[in-house]
Amino acid sequence: MASQRALVWFKRDLRVHDHAPLVAALAHPDALAIFIIEPEWLSSPDCDSSHVDFALTCLAELRTALAERGLPLLVRVGSAVQVLAQLQSDLAFTHLLSHEETGAAWSYARDRQVAVWCASINIHWKQFTQNAVIRGLRNRAGWAKRWQAHMDAPLHLLNGKFDAALPLHQPALPTLASLGLSPHGKSLQMGGERAARRVLSSFVQVRGYGYRKALSSPLSAEEGCSRLSPHLAFGTISMRTVHQATELAIANSPDRELSYALRGFAGRLRWHCHFMQKLEDEPDIEFHNFARVCDGLREEAFDSNHFEAWCAGQTGYPMVDACMRSLRATGWLNFRMRAMLVSFASYHLWLHWRQTGLFLARQFLDYEPGIHWSQMQMQSGTTGINTLRIYSPTKQAQDQDPQGLFIRRWVPELAKVPLPYLAEPWKMDLSVQRMAACMIGVDYPLPIVEDKSAMKAAKDKMYGLRKTPQAKIEADGVQHRHGSRRSGLMAAGQRSKSKLPRPPSAPSPQGDLFS
Repeated sequence: MASQRALVWFKRDLRVHDHAPLVAALAHPDALAIFIIEPEWLSSPDCDSSHVDFALTCLAELRTALAERGLPLLVRVGSAVQVLAQLQSDLAFTHLLSHEETGAAWSYARDRQVAVWCASINIHWKQFTQNAVIRGLRNRAGWAKRWQAHMDAPLHLLNGKFDAALPLHQPALPTLASLGLSPHGKSLQMGGERAARRVLSSFVQVRGYGYRKALSSPLSAEEGCSRLSPHLAFGTISMRTVHQATELAIANSPDRELSYALRGFAGRLRWHCHFMQKLEDEPDIEFHNFARVCDGLREEAFDSNHFEAWCAGQTGYPMVDACMRSLRATGWLNFRMRAMLVSFASYHLWLHWRQTGLFLARQFLDYEPGIHWSQMQMQSGTTGINTLRIYSPTKQAQDQDPQGLFIRRWVPELAKVPLPYLAEPWKMDLSVQRMAACMIGVDYPLPIVEDKSAMKAAKDKMYGLRKTPQAKIEADGVQHRHGSRRSGLMAAGQRSKSKLPRPPSAPSPQGDLFS
Protein backbone atom coordinates (compact mmCIF):
# COMPACT_ATOMS: atom_id res chain seq x y z
CA MET A 1 0.00 0.00 0.00
CA ALA A 2 1.58 3.22 -1.19
CA SER A 3 -0.36 5.16 1.46
CA GLN A 4 1.80 3.52 4.15
CA ARG A 5 5.20 3.69 2.46
CA ALA A 6 8.06 4.78 4.72
CA LEU A 7 11.33 6.45 3.86
CA VAL A 8 14.23 6.02 6.29
CA TRP A 9 16.49 9.05 6.07
CA PHE A 10 20.07 8.24 7.08
CA LYS A 11 22.25 11.10 8.23
CA ARG A 12 25.08 10.59 10.73
CA ASP A 13 23.75 7.16 11.76
CA LEU A 14 25.27 4.83 9.16
CA ARG A 15 24.53 1.48 10.77
CA VAL A 16 21.93 -1.27 11.07
CA HIS A 17 22.19 -2.18 14.77
CA ASP A 18 20.47 -0.02 17.41
CA HIS A 19 18.76 2.08 14.76
CA ALA A 20 15.27 3.14 15.87
CA PRO A 21 14.07 4.52 12.49
CA LEU A 22 14.93 1.22 10.78
CA VAL A 23 13.01 -0.77 13.36
CA ALA A 24 10.04 1.59 13.06
CA ALA A 25 10.05 1.14 9.28
CA LEU A 26 9.25 -2.56 9.71
CA ALA A 27 5.70 -1.53 10.60
CA HIS A 28 5.12 -0.36 7.01
CA PRO A 29 4.22 -2.67 4.11
CA ASP A 30 7.11 -1.44 2.01
CA ALA A 31 9.98 0.91 2.63
CA LEU A 32 13.13 2.39 1.24
CA ALA A 33 16.06 4.36 2.61
CA ILE A 34 18.02 7.36 1.48
CA PHE A 35 21.26 9.19 2.21
CA ILE A 36 21.52 12.68 0.77
CA ILE A 37 24.89 14.18 -0.10
CA GLU A 38 24.00 17.81 0.39
CA PRO A 39 25.80 20.71 -1.31
CA GLU A 40 25.32 22.62 1.93
CA TRP A 41 27.50 20.03 3.65
CA LEU A 42 30.15 19.87 0.92
CA SER A 43 30.51 23.66 0.81
CA SER A 44 30.41 24.23 4.56
CA PRO A 45 33.66 25.61 6.04
CA ASP A 46 33.98 22.66 8.45
CA CYS A 47 33.70 19.92 5.79
CA ASP A 48 36.73 18.12 4.39
CA SER A 49 37.00 15.57 1.60
CA SER A 50 38.24 13.07 4.20
CA HIS A 51 34.83 13.29 5.91
CA VAL A 52 33.06 12.59 2.63
CA ASP A 53 35.45 9.76 1.77
CA PHE A 54 34.80 8.08 5.13
CA ALA A 55 31.04 8.49 4.68
CA LEU A 56 31.17 6.91 1.20
CA THR A 57 33.05 3.92 2.61
CA CYS A 58 30.41 3.53 5.30
CA LEU A 59 27.60 3.85 2.76
CA ALA A 60 29.00 1.06 0.58
CA GLU A 61 28.87 -1.38 3.47
CA LEU A 62 25.51 -0.09 4.71
CA ARG A 63 23.91 -0.48 1.28
CA THR A 64 24.92 -4.17 1.20
CA ALA A 65 23.71 -4.80 4.76
CA LEU A 66 20.33 -3.20 4.04
CA ALA A 67 19.91 -5.04 0.74
CA GLU A 68 20.33 -8.32 2.63
CA ARG A 69 17.29 -7.25 4.67
CA GLY A 70 15.25 -6.21 1.63
CA LEU A 71 15.72 -2.47 1.99
CA PRO A 72 17.12 -0.45 -0.94
CA LEU A 73 19.41 2.43 -0.02
CA LEU A 74 19.30 5.36 -2.42
CA VAL A 75 22.13 7.87 -2.45
CA ARG A 76 21.26 11.21 -4.02
CA VAL A 77 23.15 14.48 -4.41
CA GLY A 78 21.20 17.67 -3.81
CA SER A 79 19.54 19.85 -1.22
CA ALA A 80 17.40 17.83 1.15
CA VAL A 81 14.00 19.36 0.41
CA GLN A 82 14.51 19.12 -3.35
CA VAL A 83 15.63 15.48 -3.17
CA LEU A 84 12.85 14.48 -0.80
CA ALA A 85 10.21 16.30 -2.86
CA GLN A 86 11.29 14.52 -6.06
CA LEU A 87 11.32 11.17 -4.30
CA GLN A 88 7.89 11.78 -2.80
CA SER A 89 6.56 12.69 -6.23
CA ASP A 90 7.99 9.49 -7.72
CA LEU A 91 7.18 7.04 -4.91
CA ALA A 92 4.50 8.69 -2.78
CA PHE A 93 5.96 7.90 0.64
CA THR A 94 3.89 9.15 3.56
CA HIS A 95 6.24 8.61 6.52
CA LEU A 96 9.73 10.03 6.94
CA LEU A 97 11.75 8.32 9.67
CA SER A 98 15.08 9.61 10.93
CA HIS A 99 17.21 10.30 13.98
CA GLU A 100 17.42 13.76 15.47
CA GLU A 101 20.68 15.48 14.62
CA THR A 102 22.62 17.93 16.75
CA GLY A 103 24.88 19.35 14.11
CA ALA A 104 26.39 22.43 12.54
CA ALA A 105 24.29 25.45 11.60
CA TRP A 106 23.62 24.28 8.03
CA SER A 107 22.02 21.08 9.36
CA TYR A 108 19.77 23.04 11.72
CA ALA A 109 18.62 25.19 8.81
CA ARG A 110 18.03 22.12 6.66
CA ASP A 111 15.94 20.39 9.32
CA ARG A 112 13.74 23.47 9.71
CA GLN A 113 13.19 23.52 5.95
CA VAL A 114 12.35 19.80 5.87
CA ALA A 115 9.88 20.25 8.73
CA VAL A 116 8.07 23.02 6.84
CA TRP A 117 7.97 20.91 3.67
CA CYS A 118 6.66 17.83 5.50
CA ALA A 119 3.88 19.86 7.12
CA SER A 120 2.92 21.43 3.79
CA ILE A 121 2.09 18.06 2.16
CA ASN A 122 1.12 16.04 5.24
CA ILE A 123 4.22 13.87 5.45
CA HIS A 124 4.55 12.41 8.93
CA TRP A 125 8.17 13.02 10.00
CA LYS A 126 9.09 10.99 13.05
CA GLN A 127 12.47 11.81 14.61
CA PHE A 128 14.07 9.49 17.15
CA THR A 129 16.68 10.26 19.78
CA GLN A 130 20.06 8.85 18.72
CA ASN A 131 22.21 9.98 21.62
CA ALA A 132 20.96 11.05 25.03
CA VAL A 133 20.65 14.63 23.83
CA ILE A 134 17.27 16.03 24.81
CA ARG A 135 15.54 18.33 22.34
CA GLY A 136 13.66 21.25 23.89
CA LEU A 137 15.33 20.83 27.27
CA ARG A 138 14.48 23.70 29.62
CA ASN A 139 16.45 22.72 32.68
CA ARG A 140 19.53 20.57 33.23
CA ALA A 141 18.21 19.23 36.54
CA GLY A 142 17.74 15.46 36.24
CA TRP A 143 19.61 15.31 32.93
CA ALA A 144 22.10 12.74 34.24
CA LYS A 145 19.35 10.31 35.21
CA ARG A 146 17.76 10.64 31.80
CA TRP A 147 21.15 9.98 30.17
CA GLN A 148 21.53 6.83 32.26
CA ALA A 149 18.04 5.61 31.42
CA HIS A 150 18.63 6.09 27.70
CA MET A 151 21.99 4.32 27.74
CA ASP A 152 20.67 1.37 29.76
CA ALA A 153 17.56 0.90 27.60
CA PRO A 154 17.42 -2.15 25.28
CA LEU A 155 19.05 -1.79 21.89
CA HIS A 156 16.82 -1.37 18.85
CA LEU A 157 17.28 -4.68 17.02
CA LEU A 158 16.22 -5.16 13.43
CA ASN A 159 14.42 -8.51 13.62
CA GLY A 160 12.73 -8.86 10.29
CA LYS A 161 12.95 -8.03 6.60
CA PHE A 162 11.41 -5.44 4.34
CA ASP A 163 9.32 -5.61 1.19
CA ALA A 164 11.50 -3.61 -1.15
CA ALA A 165 9.82 -0.59 -2.69
CA LEU A 166 12.56 -0.41 -5.34
CA PRO A 167 15.22 -2.70 -6.83
CA LEU A 168 17.82 -3.52 -4.21
CA HIS A 169 20.75 -2.86 -6.53
CA GLN A 170 21.20 0.85 -7.00
CA PRO A 171 23.61 2.90 -9.13
CA ALA A 172 27.22 3.10 -7.98
CA LEU A 173 28.02 5.56 -5.26
CA PRO A 174 29.48 8.95 -6.22
CA THR A 175 33.23 9.44 -5.98
CA LEU A 176 35.16 12.36 -4.57
CA ALA A 177 36.01 13.39 -8.11
CA SER A 178 32.38 13.29 -9.29
CA LEU A 179 31.45 15.45 -6.31
CA GLY A 180 34.11 17.99 -7.27
CA LEU A 181 36.32 17.20 -4.27
CA SER A 182 40.07 16.82 -4.26
CA PRO A 183 41.82 13.78 -2.78
CA HIS A 184 42.63 14.36 0.88
CA GLY A 185 45.84 12.35 1.24
CA LYS A 186 45.11 11.36 4.83
CA SER A 187 45.66 7.92 6.30
CA LEU A 188 42.19 7.29 7.67
CA GLN A 189 40.72 4.69 9.97
CA MET A 190 38.62 2.05 8.23
CA GLY A 191 34.96 3.02 7.96
CA GLY A 192 31.80 0.97 8.35
CA GLU A 193 29.82 -0.78 11.04
CA ARG A 194 31.87 -3.97 11.01
CA ALA A 195 35.08 -1.99 11.56
CA ALA A 196 33.42 -0.08 14.39
CA ARG A 197 32.44 -3.27 16.18
CA ARG A 198 35.91 -4.74 15.73
CA VAL A 199 37.47 -1.61 17.20
CA LEU A 200 35.08 -1.72 20.16
CA SER A 201 35.75 -5.39 20.80
CA SER A 202 39.52 -5.03 20.62
CA PHE A 203 39.39 -2.14 23.07
CA VAL A 204 37.17 -3.64 25.78
CA GLN A 205 38.86 -7.05 25.51
CA VAL A 206 42.54 -6.20 24.99
CA ARG A 207 43.64 -2.66 24.19
CA GLY A 208 41.84 -1.03 27.10
CA TYR A 209 44.25 -2.35 29.72
CA GLY A 210 46.47 0.71 29.73
CA TYR A 211 43.81 3.27 28.88
CA ARG A 212 44.25 5.58 31.86
CA LYS A 213 48.00 5.84 31.34
CA ALA A 214 47.98 5.67 27.55
CA LEU A 215 45.52 8.44 26.73
CA SER A 216 47.83 11.41 27.37
CA SER A 217 50.82 10.64 25.14
CA PRO A 218 50.36 10.75 21.35
CA LEU A 219 52.59 7.66 21.16
CA SER A 220 50.69 5.35 23.50
CA ALA A 221 47.26 6.84 22.73
CA GLU A 222 47.39 5.64 19.14
CA GLU A 223 46.66 2.10 20.35
CA GLY A 224 45.66 2.71 23.97
CA CYS A 225 42.68 4.97 23.25
CA SER A 226 39.43 3.47 22.04
CA ARG A 227 39.69 4.98 18.52
CA LEU A 228 35.89 4.86 18.35
CA SER A 229 35.40 8.59 17.89
CA PRO A 230 35.06 8.60 14.05
CA HIS A 231 32.53 5.79 14.31
CA LEU A 232 30.53 7.68 16.90
CA ALA A 233 30.68 10.85 14.80
CA PHE A 234 29.34 9.09 11.69
CA GLY A 235 27.07 6.79 13.67
CA THR A 236 28.50 3.47 12.48
CA ILE A 237 28.05 2.44 16.09
CA SER A 238 25.72 3.91 18.68
CA MET A 239 26.85 5.42 21.96
CA ARG A 240 24.44 3.07 23.70
CA THR A 241 26.16 0.05 22.15
CA VAL A 242 29.54 1.33 23.31
CA HIS A 243 28.22 2.09 26.79
CA GLN A 244 26.59 -1.31 27.25
CA ALA A 245 29.54 -3.25 25.88
CA THR A 246 31.85 -1.35 28.23
CA GLU A 247 29.64 -1.94 31.25
CA LEU A 248 29.33 -5.62 30.35
CA ALA A 249 33.10 -5.95 30.08
CA ILE A 250 33.55 -4.25 33.46
CA ALA A 251 30.95 -6.47 35.11
CA ASN A 252 32.23 -9.74 33.65
CA SER A 253 35.99 -9.26 33.54
CA PRO A 254 37.95 -11.26 36.13
CA ASP A 255 40.87 -8.92 35.56
CA ARG A 256 40.75 -6.01 38.00
CA GLU A 257 43.29 -4.03 35.98
CA LEU A 258 41.13 -4.12 32.88
CA SER A 259 37.99 -3.26 34.85
CA TYR A 260 39.74 -0.30 36.44
CA ALA A 261 40.90 0.99 33.06
CA LEU A 262 37.46 0.59 31.49
CA ARG A 263 35.83 2.47 34.36
CA GLY A 264 38.00 5.41 33.40
CA PHE A 265 36.79 5.12 29.81
CA ALA A 266 33.15 4.75 30.89
CA GLY A 267 33.48 7.91 32.92
CA ARG A 268 34.54 9.84 29.84
CA LEU A 269 31.64 8.39 27.85
CA ARG A 270 29.35 10.23 30.22
CA TRP A 271 30.68 13.56 28.93
CA HIS A 272 29.88 12.85 25.27
CA CYS A 273 26.24 13.89 25.32
CA HIS A 274 26.86 16.50 28.03
CA PHE A 275 28.85 18.56 25.54
CA MET A 276 26.47 17.87 22.64
CA GLN A 277 23.57 19.05 24.80
CA LYS A 278 25.21 22.48 24.98
CA LEU A 279 25.04 22.94 21.20
CA GLU A 280 21.50 21.57 21.15
CA ASP A 281 20.44 24.11 23.78
CA GLU A 282 22.36 27.04 22.31
CA PRO A 283 23.28 26.58 18.62
CA ASP A 284 24.89 30.02 18.50
CA ILE A 285 27.93 28.74 20.43
CA GLU A 286 29.24 27.59 17.06
CA PHE A 287 29.77 31.26 16.27
CA HIS A 288 29.68 33.28 19.49
CA ASN A 289 31.34 33.13 22.88
CA PHE A 290 29.48 31.40 25.69
CA ALA A 291 30.43 34.38 27.85
CA ARG A 292 29.68 37.43 25.73
CA VAL A 293 31.96 39.50 27.94
CA CYS A 294 34.73 37.84 25.88
CA ASP A 295 33.45 39.44 22.68
CA GLY A 296 36.19 41.54 21.10
CA LEU A 297 38.90 39.90 23.18
CA ARG A 298 40.77 38.33 20.24
CA GLU A 299 38.95 39.31 17.08
CA GLU A 300 40.92 42.44 16.15
CA ALA A 301 44.25 40.99 17.28
CA PHE A 302 44.11 38.05 14.85
CA ASP A 303 47.55 37.54 13.27
CA SER A 304 47.24 35.73 9.94
CA ASN A 305 50.96 34.91 9.84
CA HIS A 306 50.75 33.20 13.23
CA PHE A 307 47.64 31.36 12.10
CA GLU A 308 49.29 30.08 8.92
CA ALA A 309 52.39 28.94 10.82
CA TRP A 310 50.20 27.10 13.34
CA CYS A 311 48.20 25.40 10.56
CA ALA A 312 51.36 24.32 8.77
CA GLY A 313 53.15 22.98 11.85
CA GLN A 314 55.85 25.63 11.54
CA THR A 315 55.65 27.44 14.88
CA GLY A 316 59.16 26.60 16.07
CA TYR A 317 57.76 24.59 18.98
CA PRO A 318 58.48 20.92 18.15
CA MET A 319 55.61 19.33 20.09
CA VAL A 320 53.06 21.73 18.62
CA ASP A 321 54.39 21.18 15.11
CA ALA A 322 54.63 17.40 15.47
CA CYS A 323 51.03 17.19 16.67
CA MET A 324 49.73 19.40 13.89
CA ARG A 325 51.60 17.49 11.18
CA SER A 326 50.46 14.17 12.60
CA LEU A 327 46.86 15.35 12.68
CA ARG A 328 46.98 16.61 9.12
CA ALA A 329 48.41 13.30 7.92
CA THR A 330 46.10 10.93 9.81
CA GLY A 331 42.93 12.82 10.77
CA TRP A 332 43.38 11.86 14.44
CA LEU A 333 45.13 13.08 17.57
CA ASN A 334 44.65 12.24 21.22
CA PHE A 335 42.68 14.62 23.41
CA ARG A 336 45.49 16.12 25.50
CA MET A 337 47.45 17.05 22.39
CA ARG A 338 44.32 18.54 20.81
CA ALA A 339 43.90 20.64 23.92
CA MET A 340 47.53 21.73 23.68
CA LEU A 341 47.09 22.79 20.04
CA VAL A 342 44.05 24.90 20.92
CA SER A 343 45.69 26.31 24.05
CA PHE A 344 48.79 27.34 22.10
CA ALA A 345 46.71 28.97 19.37
CA SER A 346 44.40 30.75 21.81
CA TYR A 347 46.88 31.91 24.44
CA HIS A 348 50.40 31.95 22.99
CA LEU A 349 49.26 33.21 19.58
CA TRP A 350 46.09 34.96 20.82
CA LEU A 351 44.04 33.61 17.88
CA HIS A 352 40.25 33.51 17.96
CA TRP A 353 38.78 30.02 18.39
CA ARG A 354 36.40 30.31 15.43
CA GLN A 355 39.09 30.36 12.73
CA THR A 356 41.28 27.78 14.44
CA GLY A 357 38.19 25.68 15.15
CA LEU A 358 37.19 25.56 11.50
CA PHE A 359 40.67 24.47 10.48
CA LEU A 360 40.72 21.72 13.12
CA ALA A 361 37.21 20.61 12.19
CA ARG A 362 38.45 19.89 8.68
CA GLN A 363 41.40 17.92 10.01
CA PHE A 364 39.48 15.81 12.55
CA LEU A 365 37.94 12.75 10.96
CA ASP A 366 35.86 12.46 14.13
CA TYR A 367 34.53 16.03 13.93
CA GLU A 368 31.42 16.15 16.10
CA PRO A 369 30.05 19.73 16.16
CA GLY A 370 28.49 19.49 19.62
CA ILE A 371 31.72 18.36 21.22
CA HIS A 372 34.03 20.36 18.98
CA TRP A 373 32.70 23.87 19.54
CA SER A 374 32.19 23.38 23.26
CA GLN A 375 35.77 22.12 23.54
CA MET A 376 37.16 24.93 21.37
CA GLN A 377 35.64 27.48 23.70
CA MET A 378 36.54 25.61 26.87
CA GLN A 379 40.20 25.35 25.83
CA SER A 380 40.17 29.03 24.78
CA GLY A 381 38.77 30.29 28.07
CA THR A 382 35.58 31.82 26.66
CA THR A 383 33.01 29.70 28.51
CA GLY A 384 33.49 31.84 31.60
CA ILE A 385 33.12 28.84 33.92
CA ASN A 386 35.92 26.38 33.14
CA THR A 387 39.40 26.46 34.63
CA LEU A 388 41.90 28.14 32.34
CA ARG A 389 44.33 25.51 31.04
CA ILE A 390 47.39 27.03 29.40
CA TYR A 391 49.76 24.32 28.27
CA SER A 392 53.50 24.79 28.00
CA PRO A 393 54.53 23.14 24.70
CA THR A 394 58.02 22.52 26.09
CA LYS A 395 56.73 20.75 29.18
CA GLN A 396 54.28 18.70 27.12
CA ALA A 397 57.16 17.54 24.91
CA GLN A 398 59.21 16.53 27.94
CA ASP A 399 56.28 14.82 29.70
CA GLN A 400 54.52 13.12 26.80
CA ASP A 401 57.43 12.40 24.43
CA PRO A 402 60.42 12.01 26.79
CA GLN A 403 62.50 10.06 24.26
CA GLY A 404 61.60 12.32 21.37
CA LEU A 405 60.14 9.52 19.27
CA PHE A 406 56.99 11.38 18.26
CA ILE A 407 58.78 14.61 17.46
CA ARG A 408 61.46 12.89 15.37
CA ARG A 409 58.79 10.98 13.47
CA TRP A 410 56.74 14.03 12.48
CA VAL A 411 59.38 16.77 12.39
CA PRO A 412 62.20 15.08 10.46
CA GLU A 413 64.19 18.32 10.35
CA LEU A 414 64.95 17.62 14.01
CA ALA A 415 65.84 13.95 13.55
CA LYS A 416 69.49 14.40 14.52
CA VAL A 417 69.00 16.98 17.24
CA PRO A 418 70.36 15.70 20.58
CA LEU A 419 67.59 14.74 22.99
CA PRO A 420 68.44 17.43 25.61
CA TYR A 421 67.67 20.08 22.95
CA LEU A 422 64.76 18.41 21.18
CA ALA A 423 61.98 20.19 23.05
CA GLU A 424 63.80 23.53 22.75
CA PRO A 425 66.02 23.32 19.64
CA TRP A 426 66.56 27.10 19.55
CA LYS A 427 68.86 26.66 22.56
CA MET A 428 71.46 24.78 20.50
CA ASP A 429 74.63 26.74 19.81
CA LEU A 430 75.89 26.89 16.24
CA SER A 431 78.25 23.94 16.60
CA VAL A 432 75.44 21.67 17.78
CA GLN A 433 73.16 22.93 15.01
CA ARG A 434 75.79 22.06 12.42
CA MET A 435 76.31 18.63 13.94
CA ALA A 436 72.54 18.05 13.90
CA ALA A 437 72.24 19.33 10.30
CA CYS A 438 69.52 21.67 11.51
CA MET A 439 70.13 25.40 11.40
CA ILE A 440 67.47 27.14 13.44
CA GLY A 441 65.80 29.82 11.38
CA VAL A 442 66.77 28.03 8.17
CA ASP A 443 65.97 24.31 8.40
CA TYR A 444 63.51 24.74 11.26
CA PRO A 445 61.90 28.01 12.35
CA LEU A 446 62.66 30.03 15.42
CA PRO A 447 59.77 30.14 17.92
CA ILE A 448 57.20 32.59 16.59
CA VAL A 449 56.52 33.84 20.14
CA GLU A 450 58.42 33.63 23.40
CA ASP A 451 56.82 30.99 25.61
CA LYS A 452 56.84 32.57 29.06
CA SER A 453 56.04 36.12 28.05
CA ALA A 454 53.16 34.98 25.80
CA MET A 455 51.71 32.86 28.61
CA LYS A 456 52.00 35.74 31.09
CA ALA A 457 50.31 38.18 28.74
CA ALA A 458 47.44 35.74 28.16
CA LYS A 459 46.98 35.06 31.87
CA ASP A 460 46.96 38.77 32.69
CA LYS A 461 44.22 39.40 30.12
CA MET A 462 42.08 36.38 30.97
CA TYR A 463 42.25 36.59 34.75
CA GLY A 464 41.80 40.34 34.63
CA LEU A 465 38.63 39.89 32.58
CA ARG A 466 37.28 37.17 34.84
CA LYS A 467 37.53 39.43 37.88
CA THR A 468 35.11 41.97 36.43
CA PRO A 469 31.52 42.09 37.78
CA GLN A 470 30.06 41.50 34.32
CA ALA A 471 32.17 38.35 33.82
CA LYS A 472 30.99 36.96 37.16
CA ILE A 473 27.35 37.62 36.31
CA GLU A 474 27.71 35.93 32.93
CA ALA A 475 29.53 32.95 34.47
CA ASP A 476 26.55 32.36 36.76
CA GLY A 477 24.24 32.37 33.75
CA VAL A 478 26.42 29.95 31.74
CA GLN A 479 26.71 27.63 34.72
CA HIS A 480 22.94 27.63 35.23
CA ARG A 481 22.25 26.84 31.59
CA HIS A 482 25.09 24.52 30.66
CA GLY A 483 26.85 23.33 33.81
CA SER A 484 27.21 19.64 34.59
CA ARG A 485 24.51 17.99 36.71
CA ARG A 486 25.79 14.65 37.96
CA SER A 487 23.15 14.06 40.63
CA GLY A 488 21.75 10.55 40.32
CA LEU A 489 24.38 9.36 37.84
CA MET A 490 25.59 5.95 38.98
CA ALA A 491 29.30 5.24 38.75
CA ALA A 492 30.58 3.11 35.88
CA GLY A 493 30.46 -0.62 36.52
CA GLN A 494 28.21 -0.32 39.58
CA ARG A 495 24.90 -1.57 38.22
CA SER A 496 23.98 -5.13 39.00
CA LYS A 497 24.65 -7.69 36.29
CA SER A 498 21.03 -8.81 36.33
CA LYS A 499 19.89 -5.36 35.18
CA LEU A 500 22.60 -4.81 32.62
CA PRO A 501 21.27 -5.08 29.04
CA ARG A 502 23.27 -7.45 26.88
CA PRO A 503 24.35 -6.39 23.39
CA PRO A 504 22.90 -8.56 20.59
CA SER A 505 26.26 -10.20 20.03
CA ALA A 506 29.83 -9.53 21.02
CA PRO A 507 31.81 -7.95 18.18
CA SER A 508 34.41 -10.25 16.72
CA PRO A 509 38.01 -9.65 17.95
CA GLN A 510 40.17 -7.58 15.96
CA GLY A 511 40.61 6.71 21.51
CA ASP A 512 39.63 8.28 23.91
CA LEU A 513 36.02 9.52 23.54
CA PHE A 514 36.95 13.02 22.46
CA SER A 515 39.71 11.77 20.18
